[in-house]
Amino acid sequence: MEILKCSNVEKVFGKGNNQVHALNGIDFSVDKGEFVAIVGASGSGKSTLLHIIASIDKATKGTVIVDGVDISKLNATSAAIFRRTKVGLVYQFYNLIPTLTVRKNILMPIILDKRKPDKEYFEKIVSILGITDKLEALPHQLSGGQQQRVAIARSLIYRPVLLLADEPTGNLDSKNSKEIIELLKQSNHDLKQTILLITHDEKIAQEADRIITIEDGRIIKDQRRGE
Repeated sequence: MEILKCSNVEKVFGKGNNQVHALNGIDFSVDKGEFVAIVGASGSGKSTLLHIIASIDKATKGTVIVDGVDISKLNATSAAIFRRTKVGLVYQFYNLIPTLTVRKNILMPIILDKRKPDKEYFEKIVSILGITDKLEALPHQLSGGQQQRVAIARSLIYRPVLLLADEPTGNLDSKNSKEIIELLKQSNHDLKQTILLITHDEKIAQEADRIITIEDGRIIKDQRRGE
């Protein structure tokens, strides 16, 4: 089942002689349950692509379909609701609310929609991520690696159709980086979570099932691990 489809996606910044073509005809799709890494140097266009897929930004040209929805047609309010309910976002900066406990940070997307949390699913997520004993702590009482685990849990709590991770290990040391990637792999395996990981680190990208390489706003390689 196809979860994401990008067709001839282009993104142009600026006008006239100051135009910058960040994306040039991006075409690819991601099926349910895939763990895909998009790798490229700084300035290659990978983060711009992620922001478009997340409906944070809009493509200049082309279409992006996520779970059957053409996100280019969403207004600002609809896009915000779509992000909160359909797309999980993990950044290198954890973006936790400092005055809320770990438990409330994780449940924030559910709280915003005034929905009742699925207790069993919540407990499964925090167990997989190894933060069961940190639920009443505040973010400043956690290490960087623990805060990133909380951010991942928050992104998973709504059972998103697609988890987007933008350089999630960028602020972590090698030990914590490895642990976070292993946890993403575990959520992919145990929760059947579809993941799109953005990274400049080819070693990290090698942990994914499929690697898409972007250079100067174009896909130059798309291969599965072992090919």
